[in-house]
Amino acid sequence: MNIYELIKLRKSVRSYQKKDVTNDVLMRLLEAARMAPSAKNLQEWRFIVVRDENTKNKLMEAAKGQKFVGEAPVVLVCCADTDNHQMTCGQLCYPIDLAIAIDHITLCAVAEGLGTCWIGAFYEDKVKKILQIPDSVRVVELLPIGYPTDPSPKEKNRLPMDKIVMNEHWN
Repeated sequence: MNIYELIKLRKSVRSYQKKDVTNDVLMRLLEAARMAPSAKNLQEWRFIVVRDENTKNKLMEAAKGQKFVGEAPVVLVCCADTDNHQMTCGQLCYPIDLAIAIDHITLCAVAEGLGTCWIGAFYEDKVKKILQIPDSVRVVELLPIGYPTDPSPKEKNRLPMDKIVMNEHWN
């Protein structure tokens, strides 16, 4: 499957089969994240792999009770060990770089027959307490990973090109 097909097939999955994600598959996903580009090659991303049922249930509560967070076979807690480096354009590096690494994971997950869902609705302080994450580290996203109960493609509601692409200047 080529990258364009993977992008079209990627969807937010909120229901997972009770099927384990093997370490080999998980390591391939994490290797894809490791290969992602980062500003100044800082590679500030860090990932905590959570498989323990009790811990996943605690993360589910920290994620505003989203049940599928606790039901996924694996939850990646996507963190940044950052010095808050700012690019010349004024943006912090770590949220952008971590998003690129996570996107590598989500696309490779589709290639492996897996589903994911970006979770930003969580309480960072609670996640840090559950996983003993130092104050200096930012928790940016939670990423449940597993085999979707419904693997069928989903129609995406996206703006047309003429609404998002401009030529030569803003119009």
